[in-house]
Amino acid sequence: MILETALRLFMERGYDKTTMRAIAKEAGVSVGNAYYYFGSKEHLIQGFYDRVTQEHLALARREIRGIRDFGDRLQVALIAWIDTAQPYHGFAVQFFRNAADPDSPLSPFSAESYPVREQVVALFAEVLRGSTLKLDDELRELLPELLWLHLMGIVLFWVYDRTPDNTRCREFVTRTTPIVDRVITLSRYKVFRPLVRDAERLIRDYIAPEGMAASGSPAASPNERR
Repeated sequence: MILETALRLFMERGYDKTTMRAIAKEAGVSVGNAYYYFGSKEHLIQGFYDRVTQEHLALARREIRGIRDFGDRLQVALIAWIDTAQPYHGFAVQFFRNAADPDSPLSPFSAESYPVREQVVALFAEVLRGSTLKLDDELRELLPELLWLHLMGIVLFWVYDRTPDNTRCREFVTRTTPIVDRVITLSRYKVFRPLVRDAERLIRDYIAPEGMAASGSPAASPNERR
């Protein structure tokens, strides 16, 4: 109830102009009760992120069932995100304006967003695992993180897409997915192995939260990395 009320007020008044007091009043609860469940407006948005993620995961897993081609599975999973997020498009730009702040807990790269991010990374691991694509173990472990980054690019495109039903964003997915598929297919050859290792270090050093390895375990110390 509190989250639904907050999302409605964010849409009507804007994120910055909506206070926790106003949310509590509209939801028919005390301010203290609202803060008990959500410590701040940022926590409400984290709740929104979590809801969209759970809906996306459920839809994507249902839609990819029985599909074996990697490119097709990937495209279905990405389009499922657009379908899930579509009802919130009108006010999503307000959230992403705040999420663009690198110090904001709303940032998709923040430690607060890490649990939700890992669930989407796990989905991409399933997309790979259920396909006929042949990969070595090193690349298979790395790719879900890279596919999540690809999704972040799509999310940014989606935020600024004003076409009906986000037609251009959908076209962007259908045109870029075959390219991603071809690049991944080529990357399994040994000549590309140094690039794979460079990408792994990039994710570990810049994408995973500080103090965490890309896999979600504590990052190794500089001496341990050598």
